[in-house]
Amino acid sequence: MDHLSYAAQIRRGVVRLNRRLRQERGEGSLSPNQLGVLGHLRRHGPATPGEVAAAERQRPQSLTRVFAELEADGLIARTADSADRRQSVLTLTAEGLRALERDMAERDAWLAAALGTLNETEREVLRLAGALMDRLADTEPQEPSSGTAALQEPFSGTAELRKPSL
Repeated sequence: MDHLSYAAQIRRGVVRLNRRLRQERGEGSLSPNQLGVLGHLRRHGPATPGEVAAAERQRPQSLTRVFAELEADGLIARTADSADRRQSVLTLTAEGLRALERDMAERDAWLAAALGTLNETEREVLRLAGALMDRLADTEPQEPSSGTAALQEPFSGTAELRKPSL
């Protein structure tokens, strides 16, 4: 199997699982954009609206209403930037953290039940795959020097799955 075939198969699985996890969210749950903003602030701390939008690969104008809704609901706080008073800084509130954790818990509960249908080896493979997907999400792919030929080549050797060292 070549790299493009692996990529397509992984993408399909990720998209289907993501769709299913979205379906498992309860009524009145946070929107995907709201989750993205709250998640960014949880992972990276206070940020300007422009920084959040760039990280979410959206235009700041596209998130203006989302920021306003989150602020009105008390899930984020907006303060003036001490270095540039024209700029605002968004901060996750304690209520915002609780809302984010509730939303994640709903999806985690479904996923835990689904994992219970797999055997121990399958669960371990998925745990390792999750860690690898985290790494992939943080990677900027290198452009192959010879067009897409490098993507077409089959993987050489065998990949060894190891538990991450602590």
